[in-house]
Parts: sequence; structure tokens; C-alpha cells
Amino acid sequence: MGEPNYAGNIIVVLANLPDFLRIPILKKRMVEFFAMSGPEKKQLINNALEAGPTIPFPNFSKLFKTWLEILTILPQDQREGLFLAYINEISENPQKLIAFNLDGIVEIFLSLKDEQQEVISQSVKKLINNFEGEKKRKLLLIIPDNAQKYMKI
Repeated sequence: MGEPNYAGNIIVVLANLPDFLRIPILKKRMVEFFAMSGPEKKQLINNALEAGPTIPFPNFSKLFKTWLEILTILPQDQREGLFLAYINEISENPQKLIAFNLDGIVEIFLSLKDEQQEVISQSVKKLINNFEGEKKRKLLLIIPDNAQKYMKI
């Protein structure tokens, strides 16, 4: 049996908090990510990818939307650094994405304001376009077609 998923437990708790608590706590945790070591970042991302599908979708939806909204106000280098960390982990272990409601995730993205969608799209598109060859091909296979369409990838 592995060690407890403390980050995953925190994610589940965050998903159940009201907005006025969830937003500042999540923002603080996201900013703390950049002070972590490489292995700590990788572990946190793995825990988040493991915990996400276990959260009832209405709660996950609120949490994920908050996460995206916070990403849009972070500096570009931090936003791209966080996306890159997730993209790298998912490209190495695409099965981690299978358990997620990807259509629901696209709907959450589409519920953002147009300006927020553009910020997210530009960051993700830039990162994916920086990959080459087989890795880029694998990434494009993982990303649902409707997400690619809406993000103009």
C-alpha cells in the first residue's frame, strides 16, 4: 500500500468549500507550487490527477473552474509552468486522463469568460506547439477533438 495521498485529500476538501474560502486557499496552494522541488511538484500533480476523478463532478466542476480562473491571473511564466508540468505528466501517463469526464471539462472551459478562454488557449497552444515529433503527436491524440477545436490547437 502506498503512502497517503494528502494532496489528493486537500483537493477533495477544497472542492467542497464555498467560493469565498476555496478561491484564496487554492490560489495560495497554486503559488506555493513554484517553490516546490521537482519531485514534490511531480507528486502533487500525480495526487491531483488521482484525486480528480474521485470527486463528484459538480464539486470537481467548481474546483476546476476556480483553478482555471486563477490560472488566467497568474503571470504567464507561472501559468505555462503549471500547464507544462501537467502536460508532461499526462503525456508520460495518458491513462491518468481516461478517468476524467473530458466532455465536462471542455464545458467548464467554455463556461469561462471569453478573455479567460483566450488566455488559457494561448498558453496551452504555445506549449503544445513547442513539442515536436512523436511527443506532440501523442499529446494531440490525448486531447479530445472538441477541446482542440475550442482552443484552436
